[in-house]
Amino acid sequence: MNLTTKRTLGVAAAVAITLGSVAATTAQAKTTAVSIAWQNAITGPNAGLGADELLGAKTALYEYNKTNPAVKVTLVNEDDVSDAASASAVALSEAQNPAIVAVLGSCCSGATKASFPAWKSGRLPIVSMSATNPALTDPKQPASNGYPFFHRVVPTDALQGVALARYAVKGVSGAKVYYIDDQSTYGAGLRDTTAAALAKNGTSVVGHDTVASGTADYSSAASKVVASGANVLIYFGYYADAAKLKKAVDLAGFKGTFASGDGVLDNGFITQAGATDANGALITAPTVPFELAASAAVLADFKAATGVASPAGHAYVTEAYDSTNVLLQCIKEGHTTRAAIENCLQLETFSSIKGSKFNFTRYGDVSGGAPVGAFVVKNGALAYLGNA
Repeated sequence: MNLTTKRTLGVAAAVAITLGSVAATTAQAKTTAVSIAWQNAITGPNAGLGADELLGAKTALYEYNKTNPAVKVTLVNEDDVSDAASASAVALSEAQNPAIVAVLGSCCSGATKASFPAWKSGRLPIVSMSATNPALTDPKQPASNGYPFFHRVVPTDALQGVALARYAVKGVSGAKVYYIDDQSTYGAGLRDTTAAALAKNGTSVVGHDTVASGTADYSSAASKVVASGANVLIYFGYYADAAKLKKAVDLAGFKGTFASGDGVLDNGFITQAGATDANGALITAPTVPFELAASAAVLADFKAATGVASPAGHAYVTEAYDSTNVLLQCIKEGHTTRAAIENCLQLETFSSIKGSKFNFTRYGDVSGGAPVGAFVVKNGALAYLGNA
Protein backbone atom coordinates (compact mmCIF):
# COMPACT_ATOMS: atom_id res chain seq x y z
CA MET A 1 0.00 0.00 0.00
CA ASN A 2 1.53 3.35 -0.99
CA LEU A 3 1.72 6.42 1.26
CA THR A 4 -1.06 8.24 -0.58
CA THR A 5 -3.42 5.31 -0.10
CA LYS A 6 -2.51 5.08 3.58
CA ARG A 7 -3.13 8.81 4.04
CA THR A 8 -6.48 8.70 2.29
CA LEU A 9 -7.72 5.72 4.25
CA GLY A 10 -6.41 7.13 7.51
CA VAL A 11 -8.09 10.49 7.02
CA ALA A 12 -11.31 8.85 5.86
CA ALA A 13 -11.39 6.67 8.95
CA ALA A 14 -10.78 9.64 11.25
CA VAL A 15 -13.52 11.67 9.62
CA ALA A 16 -15.92 8.74 9.77
CA ILE A 17 -15.25 8.29 13.49
CA THR A 18 -15.70 11.98 14.21
CA LEU A 19 -18.53 12.87 11.90
CA GLY A 20 -20.19 9.61 11.02
CA SER A 21 -20.24 8.08 7.59
CA VAL A 22 -21.06 10.59 4.86
CA ALA A 23 -23.25 9.58 1.94
CA ALA A 24 -24.85 11.61 -0.82
CA THR A 25 -28.51 11.31 0.09
CA THR A 26 -31.47 12.19 -2.07
CA ALA A 27 -32.28 15.08 0.26
CA GLN A 28 -28.72 16.40 -0.06
CA ALA A 29 -28.77 16.15 -3.86
CA LYS A 30 -31.93 18.29 -3.98
CA THR A 31 -30.47 21.10 -1.89
CA THR A 32 -30.73 24.35 -3.85
CA ALA A 33 -29.45 26.93 -1.35
CA VAL A 34 -26.96 27.04 1.53
CA SER A 35 -25.34 29.74 3.67
CA ILE A 36 -21.71 30.27 4.60
CA ALA A 37 -20.90 32.40 7.62
CA TRP A 38 -18.41 35.18 6.93
CA GLN A 39 -16.99 35.66 10.44
CA ASN A 40 -14.54 38.50 10.55
CA ALA A 41 -13.72 41.92 11.98
CA ILE A 42 -16.45 44.01 10.37
CA THR A 43 -16.24 46.76 13.01
CA GLY A 44 -13.61 47.63 15.60
CA PRO A 45 -9.92 48.56 15.40
CA ASN A 46 -9.05 45.79 12.94
CA ALA A 47 -12.04 46.23 10.64
CA GLY A 48 -9.71 47.12 7.79
CA LEU A 49 -8.45 43.55 7.72
CA GLY A 50 -11.97 42.19 7.49
CA ALA A 51 -12.93 44.67 4.78
CA ASP A 52 -9.86 43.77 2.71
CA GLU A 53 -10.50 40.05 2.96
CA LEU A 54 -14.16 40.42 2.06
CA LEU A 55 -13.07 41.72 -1.35
CA GLY A 56 -11.58 38.32 -2.16
CA ALA A 57 -14.64 36.42 -0.94
CA LYS A 58 -16.98 38.63 -2.98
CA THR A 59 -14.92 38.06 -6.11
CA ALA A 60 -14.96 34.29 -5.74
CA LEU A 61 -18.71 34.24 -5.08
CA TYR A 62 -19.34 36.54 -8.06
CA GLU A 63 -17.50 34.14 -10.35
CA TYR A 64 -19.36 31.16 -8.87
CA ASN A 65 -22.71 32.82 -9.49
CA LYS A 66 -21.78 33.53 -13.11
CA THR A 67 -21.78 29.76 -13.72
CA ASN A 68 -25.49 29.58 -12.85
CA PRO A 69 -24.85 26.94 -10.17
CA ALA A 70 -27.40 24.38 -9.04
CA VAL A 71 -26.88 25.45 -5.41
CA LYS A 72 -27.18 29.11 -4.48
CA VAL A 73 -24.65 30.26 -1.86
CA THR A 74 -25.21 33.21 0.45
CA LEU A 75 -22.58 34.82 2.69
CA VAL A 76 -23.94 35.67 6.13
CA ASN A 77 -21.93 38.51 7.69
CA GLU A 78 -20.98 37.80 11.31
CA ASP A 79 -18.99 40.52 13.11
CA ASP A 80 -16.57 39.16 15.72
CA VAL A 81 -14.80 42.56 16.10
CA SER A 82 -11.53 40.55 16.18
CA ASP A 83 -12.33 40.04 19.86
CA ALA A 84 -12.39 36.72 21.73
CA ALA A 85 -15.55 37.40 23.76
CA SER A 86 -17.50 38.62 20.75
CA ALA A 87 -16.21 35.77 18.61
CA SER A 88 -17.35 33.04 20.98
CA ALA A 89 -20.90 34.44 21.02
CA VAL A 90 -21.00 34.84 17.24
CA ALA A 91 -19.66 31.31 16.72
CA LEU A 92 -22.35 29.89 18.99
CA SER A 93 -25.09 31.53 16.92
CA GLU A 94 -23.53 30.08 13.77
CA ALA A 95 -23.36 26.60 15.26
CA GLN A 96 -27.03 26.78 16.19
CA ASN A 97 -28.15 28.01 12.76
CA PRO A 98 -28.93 24.95 10.59
CA ALA A 99 -28.82 27.03 7.40
CA ILE A 100 -25.09 27.68 7.88
CA VAL A 101 -23.04 24.78 6.50
CA ALA A 102 -19.51 26.23 6.84
CA VAL A 103 -17.52 29.22 8.08
CA LEU A 104 -15.01 31.51 6.38
CA GLY A 105 -12.79 33.19 8.98
CA SER A 106 -11.77 34.57 11.22
CA CYS A 107 -9.04 37.00 10.20
CA CYS A 108 -7.37 36.86 13.60
CA SER A 109 -6.02 34.01 15.68
CA GLY A 110 -7.47 35.07 19.03
CA ALA A 111 -11.01 35.31 17.67
CA THR A 112 -10.53 32.01 15.86
CA LYS A 113 -9.32 30.17 18.96
CA ALA A 114 -12.20 31.57 21.03
CA SER A 115 -14.67 30.28 18.43
CA PHE A 116 -13.44 26.70 18.45
CA PRO A 117 -15.65 25.36 21.28
CA ALA A 118 -18.84 26.50 19.56
CA TRP A 119 -17.69 25.53 16.07
CA LYS A 120 -16.68 22.08 17.28
CA SER A 121 -19.97 21.57 19.10
CA GLY A 122 -21.80 22.40 15.88
CA ARG A 123 -19.39 20.34 13.76
CA LEU A 124 -18.92 23.32 11.46
CA PRO A 125 -16.14 23.10 8.85
CA ILE A 126 -13.98 26.23 8.83
CA VAL A 127 -11.51 27.68 6.34
CA SER A 128 -9.45 30.68 7.46
CA MET A 129 -7.55 33.01 5.19
CA SER A 130 -5.24 34.63 7.72
CA ALA A 131 -5.31 33.10 11.24
CA THR A 132 -1.65 32.09 11.60
CA ASN A 133 -1.01 31.11 15.23
CA PRO A 134 0.76 27.70 15.24
CA ALA A 135 -1.35 26.30 18.09
CA LEU A 136 -4.52 26.40 15.98
CA THR A 137 -3.34 23.30 14.10
CA ASP A 138 -0.88 21.83 16.61
CA PRO A 139 -1.83 18.21 17.43
CA LYS A 140 0.06 18.52 20.73
CA GLN A 141 -2.28 21.31 21.90
CA PRO A 142 -5.80 19.81 21.79
CA ALA A 143 -7.19 22.60 23.96
CA SER A 144 -6.07 25.19 21.41
CA ASN A 145 -6.41 23.49 18.05
CA GLY A 146 -9.50 23.28 15.86
CA TYR A 147 -9.16 19.63 14.85
CA PRO A 148 -10.81 18.19 12.85
CA PHE A 149 -12.90 21.12 11.61
CA PHE A 150 -10.38 23.96 11.18
CA HIS A 151 -8.42 24.50 7.96
CA ARG A 152 -6.35 27.44 6.69
CA VAL A 153 -4.72 28.38 3.41
CA VAL A 154 -1.80 30.30 4.98
CA PRO A 155 1.34 28.91 6.61
CA THR A 156 1.72 29.24 10.36
CA ASP A 157 3.78 31.78 12.27
CA ALA A 158 6.35 29.06 12.86
CA LEU A 159 7.43 29.93 9.31
CA GLN A 160 6.69 33.66 9.47
CA GLY A 161 8.73 34.08 12.64
CA VAL A 162 11.83 32.73 10.93
CA ALA A 163 11.27 35.05 7.96
CA LEU A 164 10.61 38.09 10.16
CA ALA A 165 13.74 37.48 12.25
CA ARG A 166 15.78 37.45 9.07
CA TYR A 167 14.06 40.31 7.23
CA ALA A 168 13.99 42.75 10.18
CA VAL A 169 17.79 42.84 10.50
CA LYS A 170 18.70 42.51 6.82
CA GLY A 171 21.32 45.10 5.95
CA VAL A 172 21.60 46.38 9.54
CA SER A 173 25.19 46.49 10.78
CA GLY A 174 25.51 45.33 14.39
CA ALA A 175 21.80 44.72 14.79
CA LYS A 176 20.40 45.25 18.28
CA VAL A 177 16.75 44.21 18.53
CA TYR A 178 14.03 45.37 20.88
CA TYR A 179 10.62 43.75 20.52
CA ILE A 180 7.12 44.45 21.79
CA ASP A 181 3.98 42.29 21.65
CA ASP A 182 0.33 43.18 22.19
CA GLN A 183 -0.65 40.26 24.49
CA SER A 184 -2.94 38.76 21.86
CA THR A 185 -2.94 35.12 20.80
CA TYR A 186 -1.50 36.19 17.46
CA GLY A 187 1.06 38.62 18.86
CA ALA A 188 2.38 36.28 21.52
CA GLY A 189 2.61 33.39 19.08
CA LEU A 190 4.56 35.37 16.47
CA ARG A 191 6.75 36.82 19.24
CA ASP A 192 7.75 33.36 20.43
CA THR A 193 8.64 32.00 17.01
CA THR A 194 10.54 35.16 16.03
CA ALA A 195 12.43 35.33 19.34
CA ALA A 196 13.49 31.71 18.93
CA ALA A 197 14.74 32.46 15.41
CA LEU A 198 16.62 35.56 16.59
CA ALA A 199 18.35 33.48 19.26
CA LYS A 200 19.21 30.74 16.78
CA ASN A 201 20.67 33.33 14.41
CA GLY A 202 22.77 34.84 17.19
CA THR A 203 21.06 38.23 16.83
CA SER A 204 21.47 40.54 19.81
CA VAL A 205 18.24 41.29 21.71
CA VAL A 206 18.62 44.30 24.01
CA GLY A 207 15.12 44.35 25.48
CA HIS A 208 11.47 43.46 25.15
CA ASP A 209 8.11 44.64 26.43
CA THR A 210 4.42 43.76 26.39
CA VAL A 211 1.82 46.46 25.80
CA ALA A 212 -1.85 45.48 25.71
CA SER A 213 -3.70 46.15 22.47
CA GLY A 214 -5.87 49.24 22.68
CA THR A 215 -3.35 51.18 24.77
CA ALA A 216 -3.77 54.87 24.00
CA ASP A 217 -0.35 56.20 25.02
CA TYR A 218 2.83 54.47 23.80
CA SER A 219 5.26 57.14 25.04
CA SER A 220 6.51 54.98 27.92
CA ALA A 221 7.18 52.03 25.62
CA ALA A 222 8.90 54.34 23.14
CA SER A 223 11.20 55.70 25.85
CA LYS A 224 12.27 52.17 26.75
CA VAL A 225 13.08 51.41 23.12
CA VAL A 226 15.28 54.48 22.76
CA ALA A 227 16.99 53.93 26.13
CA SER A 228 17.88 50.36 25.16
CA GLY A 229 20.09 51.51 22.31
CA ALA A 230 18.22 49.29 19.87
CA ASN A 231 18.55 49.91 16.15
CA VAL A 232 15.76 47.46 15.21
CA LEU A 233 12.26 47.44 16.71
CA ILE A 234 9.95 44.50 15.98
CA TYR A 235 6.28 44.78 16.87
CA PHE A 236 3.96 41.78 17.22
CA GLY A 237 0.35 42.87 16.95
CA TYR A 238 -2.15 44.57 14.65
CA TYR A 239 -1.99 47.71 12.56
CA ALA A 240 -3.98 50.12 14.76
CA ASP A 241 -1.60 49.74 17.69
CA ALA A 242 1.45 49.49 15.42
CA ALA A 243 0.58 52.92 14.02
CA LYS A 244 0.43 54.44 17.50
CA LEU A 245 3.72 52.81 18.48
CA LYS A 246 5.49 53.93 15.30
CA LYS A 247 4.44 57.54 15.81
CA ALA A 248 5.55 57.40 19.45
CA VAL A 249 9.01 55.96 18.79
CA ASP A 250 9.63 58.44 15.96
CA LEU A 251 8.66 61.29 18.29
CA ALA A 252 11.01 59.88 20.94
CA GLY A 253 13.91 59.99 18.50
CA PHE A 254 14.20 56.37 17.38
CA LYS A 255 16.13 56.23 14.10
CA GLY A 256 16.33 52.49 13.54
CA THR A 257 14.37 49.93 11.53
CA PHE A 258 10.72 49.25 12.38
CA ALA A 259 9.49 45.78 11.42
CA SER A 260 6.33 43.79 12.02
CA GLY A 261 4.28 40.82 10.87
CA ASP A 262 1.15 40.35 8.81
CA GLY A 263 -1.19 41.93 11.35
CA VAL A 264 0.22 45.26 10.20
CA LEU A 265 -0.15 44.58 6.48
CA ASP A 266 -3.02 47.00 5.95
CA ASN A 267 -3.43 50.47 4.50
CA GLY A 268 -4.84 51.41 7.90
CA PHE A 269 -1.30 51.33 9.30
CA ILE A 270 -0.22 53.98 6.80
CA THR A 271 -3.26 56.23 7.21
CA GLN A 272 -3.19 56.05 11.02
CA ALA A 273 0.57 56.43 11.42
CA GLY A 274 0.80 58.98 8.62
CA ALA A 275 2.80 58.42 5.47
CA THR A 276 5.94 60.05 6.87
CA ASP A 277 6.10 57.88 9.98
CA ALA A 278 4.97 54.74 8.15
CA ASN A 279 7.53 55.01 5.35
CA GLY A 280 10.33 52.48 5.59
CA ALA A 281 8.43 50.04 7.80
CA LEU A 282 9.21 46.42 6.97
CA ILE A 283 6.39 43.87 7.08
CA THR A 284 6.26 40.12 6.52
CA ALA A 285 3.10 38.27 5.52
CA PRO A 286 2.35 34.82 4.08
CA THR A 287 0.49 36.30 1.14
CA VAL A 288 0.90 37.27 -2.50
CA PRO A 289 -0.81 40.50 -3.60
CA PHE A 290 -3.96 39.79 -5.58
CA GLU A 291 -2.98 42.13 -8.41
CA LEU A 292 0.10 39.97 -9.02
CA ALA A 293 -1.58 36.60 -8.63
CA ALA A 294 -4.78 37.23 -10.62
CA SER A 295 -5.28 37.10 -14.36
CA ALA A 296 -6.73 40.05 -16.26
CA ALA A 297 -10.10 38.29 -16.37
CA VAL A 298 -10.14 37.74 -12.60
CA LEU A 299 -9.13 41.36 -12.00
CA ALA A 300 -12.08 42.42 -14.13
CA ASP A 301 -14.33 40.20 -12.00
CA PHE A 302 -12.81 41.74 -8.87
CA LYS A 303 -13.84 45.21 -10.02
CA ALA A 304 -17.31 44.06 -11.02
CA ALA A 305 -17.86 42.19 -7.75
CA THR A 306 -16.53 44.80 -5.34
CA GLY A 307 -16.78 48.17 -7.07
CA VAL A 308 -13.12 48.72 -6.11
CA ALA A 309 -10.86 49.72 -9.00
CA SER A 310 -7.76 47.86 -7.82
CA PRO A 311 -6.87 45.32 -5.11
CA ALA A 312 -3.48 47.00 -4.58
CA GLY A 313 -2.87 47.78 -0.91
CA HIS A 314 -5.60 45.45 0.32
CA ALA A 315 -4.33 42.56 2.45
CA TYR A 316 -5.12 38.87 2.12
CA VAL A 317 -7.46 39.27 -0.85
CA THR A 318 -5.69 36.35 -2.53
CA GLU A 319 -6.08 34.05 0.47
CA ALA A 320 -9.73 35.04 1.01
CA TYR A 321 -10.41 34.30 -2.67
CA ASP A 322 -8.75 30.88 -2.37
CA SER A 323 -10.50 30.07 0.92
CA THR A 324 -13.90 30.90 -0.53
CA ASN A 325 -13.22 28.84 -3.63
CA VAL A 326 -12.30 25.86 -1.47
CA LEU A 327 -15.79 25.82 0.03
CA LEU A 328 -17.47 26.67 -3.28
CA GLN A 329 -15.73 23.73 -4.95
CA CYS A 330 -17.09 21.36 -2.31
CA ILE A 331 -20.59 22.78 -2.65
CA LYS A 332 -20.48 22.71 -6.44
CA GLU A 333 -19.59 19.01 -6.26
CA GLY A 334 -22.77 18.40 -4.29
CA HIS A 335 -21.44 18.48 -0.73
CA THR A 336 -24.08 20.59 0.94
CA THR A 337 -24.14 19.41 4.56
CA ARG A 338 -21.64 20.22 7.29
CA ALA A 339 -20.43 16.63 7.42
CA ALA A 340 -20.12 16.29 3.66
CA ILE A 341 -18.17 19.55 3.35
CA GLU A 342 -15.82 18.50 6.13
CA ASN A 343 -15.22 15.21 4.36
CA CYS A 344 -14.49 17.14 1.16
CA LEU A 345 -11.99 19.40 2.93
CA GLN A 346 -10.16 16.43 4.40
CA LEU A 347 -9.86 14.38 1.24
CA GLU A 348 -9.89 16.54 -1.88
CA THR A 349 -7.36 18.65 -3.78
CA PHE A 350 -7.98 22.33 -4.49
CA SER A 351 -6.61 24.99 -6.85
CA SER A 352 -5.14 28.34 -5.85
CA ILE A 353 -5.45 31.49 -7.92
CA LYS A 354 -1.75 31.09 -8.70
CA GLY A 355 -2.51 27.82 -10.50
CA SER A 356 -0.94 25.49 -7.95
CA LYS A 357 -2.75 22.53 -6.41
CA PHE A 358 -2.97 21.97 -2.67
CA ASN A 359 -4.65 19.88 -0.03
CA PHE A 360 -4.94 20.03 3.73
CA THR A 361 -3.06 17.96 6.25
CA ARG A 362 -4.89 15.97 8.87
CA TYR A 363 -4.80 18.94 11.24
CA GLY A 364 -5.79 21.59 8.72
CA ASP A 365 -2.63 23.17 7.33
CA VAL A 366 -1.72 23.32 3.65
CA SER A 367 0.55 20.38 2.86
CA GLY A 368 4.10 21.62 2.32
CA GLY A 369 3.45 25.12 3.63
CA ALA A 370 3.82 28.30 1.56
CA PRO A 371 6.33 31.14 1.20
CA VAL A 372 6.31 34.29 3.36
CA GLY A 373 6.34 37.60 1.51
CA ALA A 374 8.42 40.71 2.23
CA PHE A 375 6.77 44.14 2.11
CA VAL A 376 7.94 47.70 2.74
CA VAL A 377 6.02 50.94 3.08
CA LYS A 378 7.38 53.14 0.30
CA ASN A 379 6.06 56.53 -0.75
CA GLY A 380 2.97 56.05 1.39
CA ALA A 381 2.01 52.65 -0.06
CA LEU A 382 2.66 48.96 0.56
CA ALA A 383 5.24 47.54 -1.84
CA TYR A 384 5.80 43.80 -2.33
CA LEU A 385 9.45 42.74 -2.66
CA GLY A 386 9.08 38.99 -3.12
CA ASN A 387 9.88 36.24 -0.63
CA ALA A 388 11.24 37.36 2.75
